[in-house]
Amino acid sequence: MGRLFGTDGVRGVANADLTAELALGLSVAAAHVLAEAGTFEGHRPVAVVGRDPRASGEFLEAAVVAGLASAGVDVLRVGVLPTPAVAYLTGSLGADLGVMLSASHNPMPDNGIKFFARGGHKLADELEDRIEQTYRAHSSGEPWERPTGAGVGRVTVYDEGFDNYVAHLVGVLPNRLDGLKIVIDGAHGAAARVSPEAFARAGAEVITIGTDPDGLNINDGCGSTHLELLRAAVVEHGADLGVAHDGDADRCLAVDSAGNEIDGDQILAVLALGMREAGTLRKNTVVATVMSNLGFKLAMEGAGIDLVQTAVGDRYVLEEMKAHGFALGGEQSGHVIVLDHATTGDGTLTGLMLAARVATTGKPLAELAGVMERLPQILINVPDVDKSRVATSPEVTAAVAEAERELGATGRVLLRPSGTEPLVRVMVEAADIEQARAVAERLADAVKSALG
Repeated sequence: MGRLFGTDGVRGVANADLTAELALGLSVAAAHVLAEAGTFEGHRPVAVVGRDPRASGEFLEAAVVAGLASAGVDVLRVGVLPTPAVAYLTGSLGADLGVMLSASHNPMPDNGIKFFARGGHKLADELEDRIEQTYRAHSSGEPWERPTGAGVGRVTVYDEGFDNYVAHLVGVLPNRLDGLKIVIDGAHGAAARVSPEAFARAGAEVITIGTDPDGLNINDGCGSTHLELLRAAVVEHGADLGVAHDGDADRCLAVDSAGNEIDGDQILAVLALGMREAGTLRKNTVVATVMSNLGFKLAMEGAGIDLVQTAVGDRYVLEEMKAHGFALGGEQSGHVIVLDHATTGDGTLTGLMLAARVATTGKPLAELAGVMERLPQILINVPDVDKSRVATSPEVTAAVAEAERELGATGRVLLRPSGTEPLVRVMVEAADIEQARAVAERLADAVKSALG
């Protein structure tokens, strides 16, 4: 059996890979590991548990709550809320643990479990490893030490979480959104209520799509992975901009008034300039991954803002930010972290701050996003190859060198082995889309020939 914890918790097809038994067992294991680590020392432990609207989240939530309570942890059930809301409430309520049930942008049949440590921060890898080891030991027969009587955990429905989180979002905005008409696509997910409410309280006129979750329609042809409906709605209603979330609302993409996509790189660029102007861009630095468009890097250079790049994954962005005290970071996919106000990517907060920038400057989103020119980017997945040799193959190295000579300073090449599949991702950027495609196809052929 492979490692249960991936880069974003434990995920799989609900009731096949991710069963009620697994959810219960991991929750009990988490409680025991945190107790052994001293997290619960001197007080009765408390956990915050939330979920997105997936049908499977109902039984998985019940399993997690049962596991925690059986291990002596009091549980606050906050219901359907975004991942960043669970992280925020874990911190603001002084809880010892947060648990979110969601598979983010994945299709409805999937689900996942993510644990947050005290303060709402991602659980350390070392603790995840210990939880997995403890779970495996007990699933093979080792008995648990179980509390009885008054020692068992109590379960409370915490309805105030919605209002507390929305108030937090609106309270950290630098200015109101009065006069803006905004379309919100909630992906029939965890932000279906939160995001429209937050934008409305901030003063915007709100039009909604994708805000009627039924447990089955999450991410189905809507949200940040399917912008077609949002583009059409923004144009139809003459809105100033549109905001799209994914299923657990830890990311945000946008469209301008003409329906053009504004991706995570462009959002980062707009926010970086705004935060520098406000004096909140600590160390004059923004953090992004190596997958960020070359146009973003050139835009930051042109604006005199330092850029630090990390491996792909918002966890690596967050680690870099926390290690060096940076305030802003994110990914092209729309995971944006504003560390002064959130401990994880927060799609609703990102959308609000982007809209606040439009409101305070009086400039349309298209003009603000025009600070960077998004260079054409081609991504090809090369399957069924030995991805472990991508960095050591002489043939691949020679092909990459030749591609880089051809592109010069106006483009770049990135080859990246997938973290979960037997494939290599070939990414090429160039000033011309046809050149990018031609170079990417040649590189993909070289990878297949050398590593297949």
